[in-house]
Amino acid sequence: MKWISASLALSLCSISFGADRPNVVVLLADDLGYQDIGCYDGPVKTPSLDALAKGGTRFQTFYSGCAVCSPSRATLLTGRHHIRTGVYSWIFDAGQKSHLLERETTLAELLRGYGYETVHVGKWHLGLPSEKYDKPTPDKHGFDYWFATWNNAQPSHKNPETFIRNGESVGKLEGYSCQLVVDEAINWLDQHRDKEAPFFLNVWFHEPHAPIAAPDEIVNEYGKQKDTAAIYSGTIDNTDRAIGRLVKKLREIGAPEDTLIIYASDNGSYRDDRTGGLRGRKGANWEGGIRVPGIFNWPGKIRPDIVANEPAGIVDILPTVCGLLDLAKPDGVHLDGSDLSGLLQGNVSAYSRHQPLFWHLQKSRPIVAMRDGKWSLVADPDYELSTSNMFDETWIPKIKAGAYTNFQLFDLTQDPNQTTNLAADHPEKLLSLKEKLLQINASIMADGANWHEE
Repeated sequence: MKWISASLALSLCSISFGADRPNVVVLLADDLGYQDIGCYDGPVKTPSLDALAKGGTRFQTFYSGCAVCSPSRATLLTGRHHIRTGVYSWIFDAGQKSHLLERETTLAELLRGYGYETVHVGKWHLGLPSEKYDKPTPDKHGFDYWFATWNNAQPSHKNPETFIRNGESVGKLEGYSCQLVVDEAINWLDQHRDKEAPFFLNVWFHEPHAPIAAPDEIVNEYGKQKDTAAIYSGTIDNTDRAIGRLVKKLREIGAPEDTLIIYASDNGSYRDDRTGGLRGRKGANWEGGIRVPGIFNWPGKIRPDIVANEPAGIVDILPTVCGLLDLAKPDGVHLDGSDLSGLLQGNVSAYSRHQPLFWHLQKSRPIVAMRDGKWSLVADPDYELSTSNMFDETWIPKIKAGAYTNFQLFDLTQDPNQTTNLAADHPEKLLSLKEKLLQINASIMADGANWHEE
């Protein structure tokens, strides 16, 4: 009997695992609101996204992982509440220790174990090394190839200077961020991929996060050149055109049924006119701050032209990919998200949400929110923090030990804008939901990293 090395055995295992598996592409917008794009009755022309929605399932009530950037991205990659993963709020690398913990199993690591090549292009914002703190780069979280910025495209979406490719600064680039990100993805597909292996392509756009910029000819379609609403719309339109180029390339590589495509936004819009009339906006745990588009497209596997009304969110992406692709979920890990594959494939009886959707953001008022069926429960903290918008890691003990007050209850089927507090009208429902919220909160806080100590 011939013996083979562990690395060779893993390689052979990966090859067999990877055979005939679909490619996986995740498209994530930055600060795009619930009612920005065409298929959600928004004002921006988005034929590429509309086509993905028409060819797949669009969730009417889809949620971000958090009302701000970094934590939502941590939730997407892990299927876990962001505080469990080490990310309490948006990350400022130069002044914070915080980052996505290496102990977490990401979607990239999971798929790589099944023979996938893994690529990240675009915004990262989950921690990159700074002069003061040594933090893990995307390759430490399962990505074989990466092209990223720590946070925003600077000085704006036009001619950005902040991209890093596999650890090396790229310098100033000519063009607009969304198109440059897709250029990188297409270049990888053309020049670097193993044509015998499936791939996971994680495409995180900067648009429409400020500072914004878009080509003049696109902005002109929405208003005057200096109109910030027109520029904002122009960044989304430009991104849709970039997505169209990427989808065209994917269709050239293989048949549509060869690729699962997922689209969402990391949080709600910072513009009040783009939240669909929902209460609040980015940074707040009202519906306007956390409700976003959610589209799943996989021809032949996911039902086409479906609008799903069941609440779902970014936290469900990892377990849903596992369900759709028949992959084992991370062993010994509590997933806060649920598997949506039954809903997506028309087997509704196979779907169940094991845990209500839950949000926590220390500077938001309300600080916590929970969605359980038609009910929304929110609450304020019973403690105070400083007024700084930037997360201070010395706040962690107070956050982990803190309790909540001013609980408010809303029926989102009757009152999606959260105008009428029903807590006094439904005391038993309030009590049962409050107990659920506090149980989830206690579990999450027990896992939270103590950056103030390390």
